[in-house]
Order: sequence, then structure tokens, then C-alpha cells
Amino acid sequence: MEREEEASEMEVEVQNQRQVKKFGLKNSIQTNFGSDYVFQIVPKFDWTAIAVSLSTNTVKLYSPVTGQYYGECKGHSDTVNQIAFSSDSAVSPHLLHSCSSDGTIRSWDTRSFQQVSCIDTGNDQEIFSFSYGGASDHLLAGGCKEQVLLWDWRNSKQVACLEESHGDDVTQDSTLLRGRCYSQVRFVPNNPNKLLSASVDGLICLFNTEGDINDDDHLESVINIGTSIGKIGFLGDCYKKLWCLTHIETLSVWNWQDGSCEINLEKARELASDSWTQDNVDYFVDCHCPGGDDLWMIGGTCAGTIGYFPVNCKGSGSVGSAEAILGGGHIDVVRSVLRMPCEYGGAAGLFGWTGGEDGRLCCWKSDENSTEINRSWTSSELVVKPPKNRKKNRHSPY
Repeated sequence: MEREEEASEMEVEVQNQRQVKKFGLKNSIQTNFGSDYVFQIVPKFDWTAIAVSLSTNTVKLYSPVTGQYYGECKGHSDTVNQIAFSSDSAVSPHLLHSCSSDGTIRSWDTRSFQQVSCIDTGNDQEIFSFSYGGASDHLLAGGCKEQVLLWDWRNSKQVACLEESHGDDVTQDSTLLRGRCYSQVRFVPNNPNKLLSASVDGLICLFNTEGDINDDDHLESVINIGTSIGKIGFLGDCYKKLWCLTHIETLSVWNWQDGSCEINLEKARELASDSWTQDNVDYFVDCHCPGGDDLWMIGGTCAGTIGYFPVNCKGSGSVGSAEAILGGGHIDVVRSVLRMPCEYGGAAGLFGWTGGEDGRLCCWKSDENSTEINRSWTSSELVVKPPKNRKKNRHSPY
């Protein structure tokens, strides 16, 4: 049973120069009556639905505009580590993909909430992340503890096992890595034959996935971050840059093509904490890259307050004052932040959704008294820009 709570008194402050623009908490949804966490929130390509992964090993779907509960996908027997809707609106508009510590990557039809395909490692190998790509858009990569596995998703046949590039001695305490991936895989946008893998061993490996893939012939380069990697993502108009958040809350930006480091903010958390009047930043949830070289770190407190901190990627790098502060919606660590693009949420004044360890989904919207009600992020630069020359991934697992 889903429960919705009104919470109009809570606010988001967006600081633009010296002006403060306010957003109200439209509503919040308690995902269950138990103590489940919200791990991740992802949108369907047309924003007609959002999917939410929970610590109960299920994925629930909601309307991003009204918060209406649609249904749930159940089948995983262990933690769901990543979810993503199909990026191909023509071939598979209703597909949702998920990977889990139960060793499977599953696909679901979101109309019936039924499983339509399943790839199983068959050897009790946990899968922490996945990515579709390849020169012919036929590859599915899975990131595991000690390996990167690749399948041809068209026939579910495993085509490669890369196990010599990352260190096999995972020594981190599992309690320190709660909710974090041991290994992440990402095919490079606009370069679908290039695959990046990042792991807790501190290495980011670049593979060429053309031909018969193996460690010896297809490992092109290695970037050594020097500490356990938490999350990676792309930025820049041609996706030539890579941002990297670590488990000790540092941020660095790299050119993945030549392996050069552009900035390395070893005291990112301290810099963010000094740039607002809230409690110290305890962790980073993610980074926000709306397009081009613009980059924000999303930091949070254990009490559930979230801030967007602009990053200056020039010179030695710096962190600016928080340009958006979301406070009062959560009472625990926030795990996921999803901002709605203006073309989908703007008409309703919607800012986006957040989810956390309190089991709540919070939907934020513009203050009704604001003159900028029709624009979620108003005049700040936190607006998602349309991608340039992004090639669509064409895949369907059945």
C-alpha cells in the first residue's frame, strides 16, 4: 500500500547571485510501511514514468508528475544495484533493465510488470552495474567484483570475461561501501565501441570492444585514481571528459582519451561544507552535468539536506557556493536525486525527485507565489541542455 503525504511547508532555496528563489515540497511518498531504502530513481525516456529501486529487492514505478503508483517489478533475490529504462524509444519503449547481487541482469515490460528476459552469470557472481553499447549496439557489459563480463544481448551468449585488468584483492570493509558499486561499466556516448570500467581498486580501464575481446589486446589505457572509486560520469559537448567521485569524497575530472587529469579536488567535501551555512557535507550523492563543461556536485548531510555545488573546472579547480539547497524533505541519508528537464516538469513547476534511506520519495516544485513558476530551475544554469550528436542505442533483449 502506498501512502502519500502533503508537506507544503518545506522549501528548496535556489541562490542566484543575491536573489533567493523558493520551491515547495509538492508531496512525499512513503514507499512502504517498512524500513526499506530508496536506492535509485530513473526516468523513462518520455518521462511518463519513473522507476525506483528499493532495499526490498523490488522496483516500483510512479508518475513523475502526480506521484501515482503504477506497480512493481519483483523477481530479484538480492540487492538491486542499478536500474535503467531502455534508451531506444522506437524498438523497446516499455523496457526497464535491472542488475542485482543475485547475479542476474533482468528486463521487464513496464506495462505488465513482468520479466521478459534474464541473463544469469551462473557462478554466484554479483553484478553491480551494466551498460549497453558496442560498435553494433549489440553488447551488454556487466561490472562485477573482480571481472567485467560481456554478452551479446541478442542471444544472451557471453562473449568475453575481462579479469586481469582490475586488482582481485578487494580489501575494503563492506560497511564502508554500503550502497556503492565495486565495479562500474560505462560505454562512451558517441564512441559505443569504447568501454570504461571503474572499480574499488582505484583504476579506470579503457577497452576497445571491437573483435574478439580480451584483456591483452583490447585494454587501451588505465587511469589510476589512487583510491576507491564511487561513481563516474561523462561531461563535455563530445563526452571527452570524465568526472570521478571517490569513496573518500574527492572529485577529479579527466580526459579519458589521453588519461590527463584536469582537476583533482582532494578536499571537495571541506570546500563544499565551507560554501554554505548548513551542517557539514557528509557525503556526495552524485554529480549533475546538464551539458557542456558545466558540473555540479550534489552533497548531502546525514539529516537529509541536499545542496548543489558548482565546480570550476579551470586551473586548479574550485567549488562555489551552493546554488540550490533542498532541506526538510528527508530525515536520513539521500541516495538519489533526479532533476526533471524543463520540457517535462516545467509546465507544472516541478523541480524533480529525491529518495533516501528514510524510505521516502520527495517531489519538489516551484513556489506558487514565485514569478518563475513555469521554470523548474528558473534562471540558474542547472537546466539540462539537449545532447549534441548523441547516437541512440538500439537494443531489445527479446
